[in-house]
Amino acid sequence: MPNRIAFVTGASRGIGRACALSLAGTGAKVVVAARHVDKLEEVAAEIRAAGSEAFVVPIDLSSQDSIKEAFARASKEFGRIDILVNNAGLTRDGLAMRMKRDDWDTVIATNLSGAFFAIQQVLPGMVKERWGRIINISSVVGESGNPGQANYVASKAGLIGLTKSLAQELASRNITVNAVAPGFIETDMTGALNEETKAKILEGIPLKRMGTANDIAAAVKFLASDDASYITGHVLDVNGGMYMR
Repeated sequence: MPNRIAFVTGASRGIGRACALSLAGTGAKVVVAARHVDKLEEVAAEIRAAGSEAFVVPIDLSSQDSIKEAFARASKEFGRIDILVNNAGLTRDGLAMRMKRDDWDTVIATNLSGAFFAIQQVLPGMVKERWGRIINISSVVGESGNPGQANYVASKAGLIGLTKSLAQELASRNITVNAVAPGFIETDMTGALNEETKAKILEGIPLKRMGTANDIAAAVKFLASDDASYITGHVLDVNGGMYMR
């Protein structure tokens, strides 16, 4: 994707980092965004070492002002955004009966509202160029549900609805909007699970392994490419078969 400019949220680690590196590998210039700038600098250094361009911007997806500032800085550097990967997200798990209002609001504001406001920032440029790729990172639990995660599941299910609505709204401008729904992925969070819990999880995965961040990045790279130009409004499950619609 030479000459394309990508913006990846939550790019400091895990799936976001893998997506940024993968897109950079296609020749795209990549804006890496997250709250922790020091970790972003490490990702940017990797991208530059491989011969691609990277630009670091801090972003807090729970703040509309922070989102506007981040995209303004990215636009000043590169002029436009062609590919947006909405990956940043957080969890505040708890049983619904005891869930605090702040835990509900924070998760919805970051995972769902933040993604929407980020999309709003790139749309004028994409509409003008009549080309764009928007890829929202949802989750298998956004399709299947999961006890103790009412806020997180609602946010990820909301991203799927947002994806389908915007796909219809923007198709006439040659802008595709798709979602990737990861299953259980090897991350810092899953790495902290004990062996018994991991074994129970693997029982429910037909491929009998957890996914990797690169598995998700490969799906994102495909949906961002010209090869996926006739795909929009789709939810691509990358979950080892643990949930089949």
